[in-house]
Amino acid sequence: MWRVVIFLIVLISTACSSSHKATGKTTAVDIRELRFINEFILPGGTQLKNTVIGGLSGIDYDASRGLYYLVSDDPSSKGPARYYTAKINISDKGIDSVQIIDVTHLLNPKGNPFADITKDRIHSVDVEGIRYDVKRDELIWSTEGQRFMRDGKQELEDPAVVIMARDGHYKDSFSLPANMRIHSTEKGPRHNSVFEGVSFDDGNSHVYVSVEEPIYDDGPRAATGDSTAWVRILKFNRKLRQCVAQYAYQVDAVPFAADPPGAFKINGISDIMYLGNNTFLVVERAWSTGRVSSDIRVYLADGRYAEDISSTTLDITPVKKPMTKKLLLDMNSLNRFIDNIEGVSFGPVLANGHRSLIFVADDNFANSQKSQFLLFEVMP
Repeated sequence: MWRVVIFLIVLISTACSSSHKATGKTTAVDIRELRFINEFILPGGTQLKNTVIGGLSGIDYDASRGLYYLVSDDPSSKGPARYYTAKINISDKGIDSVQIIDVTHLLNPKGNPFADITKDRIHSVDVEGIRYDVKRDELIWSTEGQRFMRDGKQELEDPAVVIMARDGHYKDSFSLPANMRIHSTEKGPRHNSVFEGVSFDDGNSHVYVSVEEPIYDDGPRAATGDSTAWVRILKFNRKLRQCVAQYAYQVDAVPFAADPPGAFKINGISDIMYLGNNTFLVVERAWSTGRVSSDIRVYLADGRYAEDISSTTLDITPVKKPMTKKLLLDMNSLNRFIDNIEGVSFGPVLANGHRSLIFVADDNFANSQKSQFLLFEVMP
């Protein structure tokens, strides 16, 4: 939720091994370009079972059931923390409809709903990414934690990567490396800029989690001009529940200056998707005060030769072997309004045999924004 003050905002997640199982292995070299097919807008303010449908920050495809799982980043203020089950009907013309058919509440380790953030911040949950583990029939979701300090009050809560049953019951979580714990000093993650994207590798033996913006230890946030920034992608061993490596990825500068000058602006990773052979699809989402659209760039990132920076502080020791990246799509080229894209997932195979790819936007429960679904054809 990063358009603090003006909108409410946040970001996202993507599909991996579930798509691999259903459609075959996907590697980065299979994706030559993305061809836009169409968009579908879910009407704002739609309700289901006493919840407002919105804040859609992550999406994943369960091919065996023909269903999509969409997590909401609402921290229990418009209904309990939750994910939605949806049917996305695709014809030869594109997305015909998005049907939200069920809602499932996320439960804490005690089996209770998470607290409403307006009443109890540190026991609330700000969920940003979700993935379905077809091998174990489980869901994994990520949350940003809290680093809220105002009026002499400190509310600190570590981010988390959680394993959950499909019925919403908490099963386990992954151990955090020390540099991902929240501090009251400028050390570790920034507020509202932590775990955004989640993905699995082939075989679901590792979980990859992306950090939206630089941790304090790695230097300043992205700004305009040539001001890029370093963020981290973490690799967790699925069996051990531990982080076994961290990799450096450089996000672009914010493409447009804020208006008025000095107002809020951002660029960071909103979602990732593992593509095989240590390569990833990475969504960079930027926005500047005064802009209507978000600025979304999709990259192919290569981590095959990236060094492990787990014990490195990038503000002190420059990275020698970061992940490399290649631009796949700048959504500004679509010449249409693009909202706050936070999630990406492979969908079903299209009639011509090519894979489909679906992006979803978080409307931040704002009348001026949209729960937008964008459908692409993957051109090999």
